[in-house]
Amino acid sequence: MSTEDTRLTARLTLPGVVVFGLSYMAPAIVVSTFGVIAVATHGAAPSGYLLATIAMLLTALSYGKMARIFPVSGSVYTYARKMLDPRVGFLAGWAILLDYFFLPMVAWLIQSVYLNAQFPAVPVWAWLVVNIVLTTGINILGLVVADRVNRTLMALTIAGLVVLVAFCVHYLATSSHASAGQAFFSPASGFSAISAGAAIAAYSFLGFDAVSTLSEETRNPRRTIPRAIVLTVLAGGVLFVGISFVMQWVHPGARFDDPSSAGYAMSTLVGGKAFADVINIVTLIGGFASGLTIQASTSRLLYVMGRDGVLPRRFFGHLHRKLRTPVPNLLLIGAAALLALNLSVETATSFINFGAFLGFMLVNLCVIAYFVRQRRTGGRPSVFGHVLVPLAGAAVDVYLLTQLSSIARYLGLGWLALGVVYLAVLTRGFRKAPPEFELTDQPEAAEAAV
Repeated sequence: MSTEDTRLTARLTLPGVVVFGLSYMAPAIVVSTFGVIAVATHGAAPSGYLLATIAMLLTALSYGKMARIFPVSGSVYTYARKMLDPRVGFLAGWAILLDYFFLPMVAWLIQSVYLNAQFPAVPVWAWLVVNIVLTTGINILGLVVADRVNRTLMALTIAGLVVLVAFCVHYLATSSHASAGQAFFSPASGFSAISAGAAIAAYSFLGFDAVSTLSEETRNPRRTIPRAIVLTVLAGGVLFVGISFVMQWVHPGARFDDPSSAGYAMSTLVGGKAFADVINIVTLIGGFASGLTIQASTSRLLYVMGRDGVLPRRFFGHLHRKLRTPVPNLLLIGAAALLALNLSVETATSFINFGAFLGFMLVNLCVIAYFVRQRRTGGRPSVFGHVLVPLAGAAVDVYLLTQLSSIARYLGLGWLALGVVYLAVLTRGFRKAPPEFELTDQPEAAEAAV
């Protein structure tokens, strides 16, 4: 099989990649999770989001460094394979599949539940099928089409969030309220409460790492992808902190009739029920965009693992001859998502969080391994950027892992155990390295400064 037959087509630019990352994160999630974060932080939701932004930025910087060194679409699977060990790389890819493979299920399930609540005449299963078919069809046509749809949907989502902020500001201007400072640090909150809220808020950032799966489909990926990863986290942080700030200012404290629906209640308070219903539709639009990008990135990770041969190459490593998209992977993800009808959101989310934070930790370790290798060969990468920052990022990721429920840890460890068994079979008892496909014009490790 020639390199041309296995290469994805580079068409995306920086704005498109950043929009992809933001769509994956679904910025409107701040409205639906506001109450939960406010309760966890004891009435300091924006501080929780601010701490989560700083924490995720540490790992984003490590992703940016690795994306510059290895501008291919394998994300942590490729980074760990090159910097740590091929077997560790396989297990990293296997672990991150928990994140990437179950996220489409969760995104489409939540989307379908919300649509059913808005339009109860149509059952959840029907909405699920509609979401899967539309999303899969757009992604099969290619990232150019998906990018155009993404930009339109994200523009509508951001416009809706801006209107929500405007209504909140108008409400604050026409009513008595607490001081703005109390929205960031209420008398009842403290660092322990804020950090607990940040651990929950960090889940809102899941997806910034998916930007790295677009490396082979992005122009000038060594420059564009690292910038896009950091910009995605910063843009998401600004949105999350800003919107939660005005919402916390409108509703000081952490007492809600139902924290899970506090965002809807807040929209009703500042604009009435009709306005709240419009904001709910905005959330649905953002959810569709998120499902679109999640499926696209998952299909690329499966494709790279198939191209390498660690997954069956004939199926997972196949690109459509004209469209240059991994059609079998897209169809598989869509078909597997039908299982969401038999899963709870909590169970599927447990898989996602374990895989994501384990992958984040490994990326930080890859940067430290790169530092060690460069020093051995006479290179002079900075200690601060290549050791201290990734160490801090890895520590945060370990902390986030410890905050997961016991069922999340057990399910995650069980999945890893299956991966070890499969790896043992693939490598004949670990006696040989997992197979790998090499792109002829990609260096083993870039020597460019990071």
